Amino acid sequence: MAIVINSAALSGINAFIVSVEVDITRGLPCFNIVGLADTAVRESKERVRSAIINSGFNFPVKRITVNLAPANLRKEGSLYDLPIAIGILIATKQIAFDTLNEYILLGELSLNGNINPVNGALTIVLEGLSNGYSNFIVPLKNAEECSITEKSQIYPFENLTQLINFIKYRDMLPYHRNQAKSKFRYTLDFSDVSGQTACKRAIEVAAAGKHNIILLGPPGSGKTMMAKRIPSILPNLSYKEAIEITKLYSICGQLNDNNLIARRPFRNPHHTCTKTSLIGGSAKLIPGEVSLAHTGILFLDEMLEFNKNVLEALRQPLEDKAVMISRTSGTVIYPCNFMLVGALNPCPCGFYGSSRECTCTDYDRKKYLSKLSGPLLDRIDIFTFVNDIKYSDLTNNKFENESSKTIRKRINDARMIQKERFSKCNFYCNSDMRSEDIKKYCKLDSKTSSILELVYNKYHLSIRAYNKILKVSRTIADLDKKENIEREHILEAIQYRNFLNENII
Repeated sequence: MAIVINSAALSGINAFIVSVEVDITRGLPCFNIVGLADTAVRESKERVRSAIINSGFNFPVKRITVNLAPANLRKEGSLYDLPIAIGILIATKQIAFDTLNEYILLGELSLNGNINPVNGALTIVLEGLSNGYSNFIVPLKNAEECSITEKSQIYPFENLTQLINFIKYRDMLPYHRNQAKSKFRYTLDFSDVSGQTACKRAIEVAAAGKHNIILLGPPGSGKTMMAKRIPSILPNLSYKEAIEITKLYSICGQLNDNNLIARRPFRNPHHTCTKTSLIGGSAKLIPGEVSLAHTGILFLDEMLEFNKNVLEALRQPLEDKAVMISRTSGTVIYPCNFMLVGALNPCPCGFYGSSRECTCTDYDRKKYLSKLSGPLLDRIDIFTFVNDIKYSDLTNNKFENESSKTIRKRINDARMIQKERFSKCNFYCNSDMRSEDIKKYCKLDSKTSSILELVYNKYHLSIRAYNKILKVSRTIADLDKKENIEREHILEAIQYRNFLNENII
């Protein structure tokens, strides 16, 4: 009679329940694993054999067959080591587990019987809860991560011997994490930024509506400094958002403290990154930087130094808020609803439009900026120029620098307006509005509409650029706590489409 143990497998950001069936019969000694298993799963035979023997139990010299059902879905990773080992011990009657079908087991075994952590444990727990399972046997190092959800009963173990003693004596209560919230504060604050009033206003508008923004300016003007402070003015993550991003980091093995992620991600990949590392992929179909920035910020510093093909790969994720990765090993879909922040110099020497002399020709500038294609620029909501700061502005303390806390309060108020407006929708920010939502919530009076019509016809705007202006103007109106979009709101939104003071895009 085959022993059936519940486990799970990962597929992108989701999981599905897997039945680990262990059957031991007489015959020529062998150990077979079937059920569309990858190399890591097939190699578990040697880990399981050594772990059982080194834990003081007997490994059967018989014909062992392990089936991972459903057999038509690919199984990857080393998380099946533990259920296979327990199945063998039960099948050989070395232990008895009466309530076996109430548990989901996962864990990698070392040769001496230790239970090592696995990636994606939180995703598996959430899938188990949705399928009616509440008891989970997991590696000790995955305990904090798996106990994030309150309804789960987590039983963590450090080695195979501890687990078998629990099965025999049931001498352990479920693991309970410390529910005290970790207090943190941002060390970077907008009060550190001198001047740049116009740029800070553009960043505030972008953060309030989750709009994509590009900062242009000479080197040393503060582009990177301000971009790194944007997380300090963003609203807190909702529980749903926190679960989504924590699942992504769990799958990648980047959940360092095993706690629910409380901050919005800020991803800052180097300009030498490849298309695969940015978008995701490889043979293991892992998420890329765009997905790891989900609900947060993807910051591309020195944006024009990125390979053009890498930048062009952003077009679809920016539009769809999700990325589908298809390889011969399968197809997965990862969410990537992020706010893009780009920083770039206006020319090769970097000094065009600043107080310093630019040595570049018009041809040099156009060739340098041509890496940003029209379709990609069309997906950017806001462009702002970052000017030089004069020495007198620094020494005389001319500018009154607002703190991130003050700016964040205004952004929170604007986000609350949007959340209430879109309460019946599956999104919460102005940047995510669809065509029908724009028609409903971005109505203009005749005078305001005539201004937008003039700009649309003069600069031959695309439909996407037209919608971007309306979305940004809706956000500006929300910051002013106005019910309707007014003339000054649309004028400010049009101003943010001005790229290098040369053309409207």
